[in-house]
Amino acid sequence: MIFDSDGTTTVVFQEKATLKTFLENLITGYDKIKNDHIIINLFSFSKLSKNDILEFLELSNKHRKAQKSFVLVTDAISYDDVPDEICVVPTIQEARDIIEMEEIERDLGL
Repeated sequence: MIFDSDGTTTVVFQEKATLKTFLENLITGYDKIKNDHIIINLFSFSKLSKNDILEFLELSNKHRKAQKSFVLVTDAISYDDVPDEICVVPTIQEARDIIEMEEIERDLGL
């Protein structure tokens, strides 16, 4: 598992692993990044389903409850196919934009 930190944001990715292994490693390493905004880079997984994305929902909800952003990045599934509780975007730049917008909303108390 690779953690690429940039200020208050950490991009997480892993090459050559199953989604199950990736998620297990993420949960194990979560305490190291729990105070950062998290971008989960899923580009190494060419085939993802709605159910695969939903595997991240519990961790996403936990992280968002702590007033931190949690964004999944993949172009293998559309954000229209997943519930509103989980944020899915097709590029890392869009993930960074989402985090910036959410920070502004939190600052304004929205």
